[in-house]
Amino acid sequence: MYPVAPPPPPGPTTSTAVGATGNTGSNVVASNTMGLVPAQQTHTPPQPPDLPMFACPRRPNIGREGRVIGLRANHFQITMPRGYVHHYDINIQPDKCPRKVNREIIETMVHAYSKIFGTLKPVFDGRNNLYTRDPLPIGTDKLELEVILPGEGKDRVFRVVIKWVAQVSLFALEEALEGRTRQIPYDAILALDVVMRHLPSMTYTPVGRSFFSSPDGYYHPLGGGREVWFGFHQSVRPSQWKMMLNIDVSATAFYKAQPVIEFMCEVLDLRDINDQRKPLTDSQRVKFTKEIKGLKIEITHCGTMRRKYRVCNVTRKPAQMQSFPLQLENGQTVECTVSKYFLDKYKMKLRYPHLPCLQVGQEHKHTYLPLEVCNIVAGQRCIKKLTDMQTSTMIKATARSAPDREREINNLVRRADFNNDSYVQEFGLTISNNMMEVRGRILPPPKLQYGGRVSSLSGQTKQQALPNQGVWDMRGKQFFTGVEIRVWAIACFAPQRTVREDALRAFTSQLQKISNDAGMPIIGQPCFCKYATGPDQVEPMFRYLKSTFQALQLVIVQFSLEGIKSYTKPDFVGNGILKVQIRN
Repeated sequence: MYPVAPPPPPGPTTSTAVGATGNTGSNVVASNTMGLVPAQQTHTPPQPPDLPMFACPRRPNIGREGRVIGLRANHFQITMPRGYVHHYDINIQPDKCPRKVNREIIETMVHAYSKIFGTLKPVFDGRNNLYTRDPLPIGTDKLELEVILPGEGKDRVFRVVIKWVAQVSLFALEEALEGRTRQIPYDAILALDVVMRHLPSMTYTPVGRSFFSSPDGYYHPLGGGREVWFGFHQSVRPSQWKMMLNIDVSATAFYKAQPVIEFMCEVLDLRDINDQRKPLTDSQRVKFTKEIKGLKIEITHCGTMRRKYRVCNVTRKPAQMQSFPLQLENGQTVECTVSKYFLDKYKMKLRYPHLPCLQVGQEHKHTYLPLEVCNIVAGQRCIKKLTDMQTSTMIKATARSAPDREREINNLVRRADFNNDSYVQEFGLTISNNMMEVRGRILPPPKLQYGGRVSSLSGQTKQQALPNQGVWDMRGKQFFTGVEIRVWAIACFAPQRTVREDALRAFTSQLQKISNDAGMPIIGQPCFCKYATGPDQVEPMFRYLKSTFQALQLVIVQFSLEGIKSYTKPDFVGNGILKVQIRN
């Protein structure tokens, strides 16, 4: 058995404070030679925290049913060295910075303080956890550093406190993987996961456990200023014998990097900005505000200085009427419109003064920007709900067969080139380039028993069916126990001009025919069939149905704005009948 908890790393036990700029020359604030200033003496090293251990129950067997086949899983074996990884706690002030900024701070700190970090390549999770292969020369106490990031206009100063937490044993993880202990050391798994994610987090746009990059030659627009970004999911997972790197293809919606004018046209379904010659209506402004509020934009009217802001609102008034308090050189404050300010300040006559402005930053500061001088910043994930059409487009763009998915995953691993990742090399890890080959079992499919009469001569009344390629064919078959629908209603929430009464009658006739064939007869005419004129009628209508028709069994709701034509096809209606039968 290997030791799991060795003594703390050697080194001084002095808490120190130093400072540096973002340059690698490390402009140290403290005045002594080493750039270290004694701050506090402590002699009792902190004890490593007690991490909860989870003991997995033993698997009773590996199963014997079915036909054995060979499979390739999207898991790639990780070979790790024996030894320890050193864990440090990171506290950055001011806090609440995005992970991207935190990573920039740590990267700047490592390069600036070469006397402390030397040739080490620490990895960082973007929040509080930093890991090194060898211990830092700070002992077990904390070290306070000053880091300066160059900013737009003025530099930003941060204070970073590094504190030793524990040594993470890779021995204990190896013991668990080889079955000599049932306790899984998740602190070691977390450390390996941070190692594998460090470089991709700085190279790509991280979202959860996935990484994305901007489309390059294969654009998949979703409409409404959104598009599909493709990437990969990555996570470190323990298996029965080795650590594995799980890789899978991933896709999500991002906002398209484009001028705000074009973004507005997509949101409002305008083919060309010249079609909008008048100010936005209230409904247009509300719809546009809902989409752009909270997004980051960058300005284009200040040359190379592309300052970024976050949108907090869209003005009710157009740029030629929207005013703000402007302080003159003599100290006097006057009201000035946005269009006049841009003409006087930047000699820029607005092309669309009839359009509203974006209010950016904090609302009380009255910072207004014309739409035409703003661009949507790239790399902003869309967290708002996609429309039905966007969801459909997303599904079509991401659908892959198993061979295509395997090919894409292998291409991802080849492009990632993990074994040449300097951080992976630093910690002595190697990643297999081949998918893990495992054995699987194809279980015999269950038989389904249907109702209905198969043959009047044989007298059989039930039949069994086996699936073909994983599909049970319902054609010519009936439900084992059919439900008889006697009291049913139709509520149509589509406009009457798009769903006419004759279309509803055709749908009803097709529905009754297919339901009878499937052994779930819908008898007679609907007890209720009405159009709703607005969303405010939904609740009253269903309340009326519930109170008036006590034995009501089924309500068919039509809400497609595209009309009902495509929903009278037998396959669509048949699928609906199947769902009704299951729910009953």
